[in-house]
Amino acid sequence: MRNAGRRILLAALIPTFLGVAILVGSSALQGQVKPAAEPAPTVLPRGFVGAETCKTCHTEPFEQFSATTMGKLFLKHPRNAKEALGCESCHGPGQAHVESGGTAFDGLITFAKQDPTPVEQRNGVCLQCHERAARLHWQGSPHELRDLACTNCHRVMTNISERSQLAKPTEIETCGQCHLERRAQLMRSSHMPLREGKMTCTSCHDPHGTVTDKLLKGNSVNDNCYTCHAEKRGPFLWEHPPVMESCSNCHDPHGSNHEKLLKVFKPRLCQQCHVETRHPTTPQTPGSRFVFNRSCTNCHNRVHGSNHPSGQLLNR
Repeated sequence: MRNAGRRILLAALIPTFLGVAILVGSSALQGQVKPAAEPAPTVLPRGFVGAETCKTCHTEPFEQFSATTMGKLFLKHPRNAKEALGCESCHGPGQAHVESGGTAFDGLITFAKQDPTPVEQRNGVCLQCHERAARLHWQGSPHELRDLACTNCHRVMTNISERSQLAKPTEIETCGQCHLERRAQLMRSSHMPLREGKMTCTSCHDPHGTVTDKLLKGNSVNDNCYTCHAEKRGPFLWEHPPVMESCSNCHDPHGSNHEKLLKVFKPRLCQQCHVETRHPTTPQTPGSRFVFNRSCTNCHNRVHGSNHPSGQLLNR
């Protein structure tokens, strides 16, 4: 019994002894461990002067840039040596510019309208980082072939838009700088909900380039439309050939003065293909079935396709 009691007492005291030993050991180690050394300052490559030097003269632009997404990243949280160069990561080495008192711009890219640097070289600076994802097909795209600069659509130095650092507050205004006709169409009575903010130009188009026509995100016009209008996809038992070919045969997606974005008012829209073989084509004819309530769709209401066994005429 005496031995059993000793074993129980020893088992109870072992955790206490271990705790004291760990505490004493950690205290001894604290006196030996040295504080972590501060990271060595970044050594600037030859010809570079650093962002703080740029700030001495360009104070206001520097403060504006500091508030942007890129400014916060480059100036405060650079991820690599390139971003750590700050202003000079995009504009190039500024030593010659500083030594000349701000009069020499040799080797600098200002990205201004009067900058003699070729557009391809200016865009190449942006594509050093932004070369993947949406920019994958920039080379050979319609905008690239027309010498469009990244800075025509984006503003890096100041916050103008809520997202994407656009040159204008919204996508409509940014794209509308060149696409004036499309911008005007969006003001028509029948339009996509871009003005209401439910869609943007990039909902359907990728301005940086695609493998499809008209910079569409989908493989075709119809595939683009089906992303929202899935009920029109089919397949249908009875299909309407113009619909199968392209939704844009009947609709103008950028805006129309006719209902449902139709290119032409009904019944004239249908008359572009359906001639007078079955119905008279004079709207003034009293009692004409063709102009019943001025719309073919009053009878043929399944113009996008029908799955009814008796819907060959797209009326069921």
